[in-house]
Amino acid sequence: MAQRIKQESVKRRLAKLAAPIFIETLLIMMLGAVDTLMLSRHSDNSVAAVGVVNQIIMLTFLVFEVINLGTSVLCSLYLGARMQEKVVQVVGVSLLVNMLIGGLISLLLYLLNTTILGWMGLGPELMTDGADYMRIVGSFAFFQAISLTLSAALRSANKAIYPMLVTVVVNVINIIGNYSLIFGKFGFPELGVEGAAISTAVSRGVAMVLLFIILFRKYIPRFPLAYFRPFPWGELKNLMRIGLPSAGEQLSYSSSQVVLTFFINMLGVEALATRTYCVNIIMFVYLFSIAMAQGGAICIGHLIGENKPHAAFLLGKYVMKKSVMITVLLSCLLAVFGRTILGALTQNPEIIHMGMIILMIDVVLEIGRPINIFATNALRAAGDVNYPFYVGLIVMWSVAVGGGYLFGIHWGWGICGMWVAFLLDENIRGFIFVRRWYGMKWIRKSFVRG
Repeated sequence: MAQRIKQESVKRRLAKLAAPIFIETLLIMMLGAVDTLMLSRHSDNSVAAVGVVNQIIMLTFLVFEVINLGTSVLCSLYLGARMQEKVVQVVGVSLLVNMLIGGLISLLLYLLNTTILGWMGLGPELMTDGADYMRIVGSFAFFQAISLTLSAALRSANKAIYPMLVTVVVNVINIIGNYSLIFGKFGFPELGVEGAAISTAVSRGVAMVLLFIILFRKYIPRFPLAYFRPFPWGELKNLMRIGLPSAGEQLSYSSSQVVLTFFINMLGVEALATRTYCVNIIMFVYLFSIAMAQGGAICIGHLIGENKPHAAFLLGKYVMKKSVMITVLLSCLLAVFGRTILGALTQNPEIIHMGMIILMIDVVLEIGRPINIFATNALRAAGDVNYPFYVGLIVMWSVAVGGGYLFGIHWGWGICGMWVAFLLDENIRGFIFVRRWYGMKWIRKSFVRG
């Protein structure tokens, strides 16, 4: 009976974390979806150009994740083990490092925007819009670097409600900004893609300021200099030890997506626009899985810090089961109503036709994706940080990239053939990760004990 009560307590803790993370992630996705929806009223070319730029910018954000992933894991473990001073050190070091890295990346994206887009094979008909968007959004990438660190720290302390509330405010600002600047409303000039970029950058700046205010008022009122003299190199080492392989797995995924976007670009503007529309639609399907995985990883980190690995294992089983069930159900609904949704975004019949096939393929793909989202987060929280990286590196590049080129380009199946390769990639990795979790070898990987 006591064990059952403890399990119910952990599930309630998970629900309190997952619910605001769900809403926050939904709203973050809506930032991109709103850009896509409003730009679709401008032109399909602008949607394709922004889609390519966002691939590159998301890839650079993974550099910030090296520190942020380590921040989330270490804070969860230290909080479970009641090591408050180390929590303050970890957050302070993380903010300092990401401020420096964010500033450097912002400078590079501003100076090299056309060069990078040229490497991506962006055509001249898309280059102007793409360069304008990258120059503005990329210049302020450091806003996102700092915001991600602040959100990771707050979430790990069971304060996920605050990043969610900030995202609500930011979404309102972004929607109003997009409407005003893309279409020239309320006395503003009609700037198109450039307007969407300005709105996105301003929204991220507001988010950073609000998160700083919340951190100081609700979690860490100050960073005593005594905690950082001498500089806590040990915590920086731990952040890198966790963050590098963890971000490496995400970097591998995003890099593979950039290569695949290059392949899709070879198929033409319609295929590129189809991918952008479908990616923005499908993201809402696995939103529940992301929230459950991130909330579950924080709870698992706390349990590992408290030296309760069996409870962590049972929680992981619960998260996997619920995530797969909900995500597959939502993907079925999306396949049924996909034509209506795509028709609201574009009038191009070829894009709608390709998009409908992709949405049907995606139903099977979504069996494996929730498991992968959970496993990479949970294994990282348990200290098993290298395994997801190795699995991702091997399977993504051999199956998703290799298969994508084989099916989509070599055999001429187009973008729909590439989605078949994505299906195989997600489900193969999902099978491997299920075996890893049930094998429980991750129990011996933790380096922080309660």
